[in-house]
Amino acid sequence: MDTVKEDIGGCYYNRNVQFFYEASGKNISSHWRPRDYVIVSLGMLVCFIVIFSNILVMLAIFINKRFHFPIYYLLGNLAAADLFSGISYLHMMFHTGPWTIKLSKYQWFVRQGLIDTSLTASVVNLLAIAVERHQTIFTMQLHSKMTNRRVVMLIVGIWLVAILMGLVPTMGWHCLCDLKNCSTMAPMYSRSYLVFWGLLNLLTFTVMMAVYTRIFLYVRHKSQRMSQHTSQVRHKETVVNLMKTVSMILGCFVICWTPGLVVLLLDGLGCDRCKVLRYEKYFLVLAECNSFVNPIIYSFRDKDMCRTFKRILCHLCRRDSGEESTARFTSLDQEVQSESHGGQHLSHGADR
Repeated sequence: MDTVKEDIGGCYYNRNVQFFYEASGKNISSHWRPRDYVIVSLGMLVCFIVIFSNILVMLAIFINKRFHFPIYYLLGNLAAADLFSGISYLHMMFHTGPWTIKLSKYQWFVRQGLIDTSLTASVVNLLAIAVERHQTIFTMQLHSKMTNRRVVMLIVGIWLVAILMGLVPTMGWHCLCDLKNCSTMAPMYSRSYLVFWGLLNLLTFTVMMAVYTRIFLYVRHKSQRMSQHTSQVRHKETVVNLMKTVSMILGCFVICWTPGLVVLLLDGLGCDRCKVLRYEKYFLVLAECNSFVNPIIYSFRDKDMCRTFKRILCHLCRRDSGEESTARFTSLDQEVQSESHGGQHLSHGADR
């Protein structure tokens, strides 16, 4: 973003955030209303739930060797994206409402960039999960043969893309020099950027849905031709259950984010009759809620994950300290890992 302090050639570099909000028709209240208190309070509550639940998922994947496979590393990275989303929304809660007027242009772009980065990280991560599942399911394997190094490189690549997309408006794709092209929902974003952003994400959703539809059709066809040996039946059930879990994660993500992206796209296209500001906050809350849906899905769909959650929570509830507490945490790790060996042996036997 430009750091020039003077208005030059129709570029409004020296104007505050309020100027752009008033120019786009998105007025900011100068005082706190009861509605503002309710929105911020609920938003902060959801953020704390999101942060805690996704830390729980990441910790479960870390301590349980049953989850030390590429698909779970990617699911853990998705939890990291949701965690980042919770932090980003929490940051927004402290920089919204009447507080928005006090923001500098740089602070406003940081606020929006954090949200964009978290969404991009989630979308690209879901796309990576879809590709991973496509490669493994079509060979009827439970886990990918991808090395840990490649998984790490993939995760690093996901975050580099996410950060880049979050920085795009700051680097120049804004409307500081084109006031007529400013968005209504994001008054310093260019409408053309919103169209690009909305179409790119909706296209990605469509591709992922097509991939999962193809996978399901293949699994259904393949399962009908498999023999009835016990090991193969168990393997098939494990594959299908994992597919259902990741598909539910994708489905919830699409349901929670699509309304917001559609409204964002309509705003980018300049639909004056759509009254996007009427639905903006509701769709923002819906999108935010998606970040704590995944841990709920894990709890109901994955028994190993649910057991790991319970043991972690039981450990956190203990008030003992010193060596006894350390010993209990060590026993927690060993207990979780010992229970995982049976599942691992089953998976490896099925893969062979």
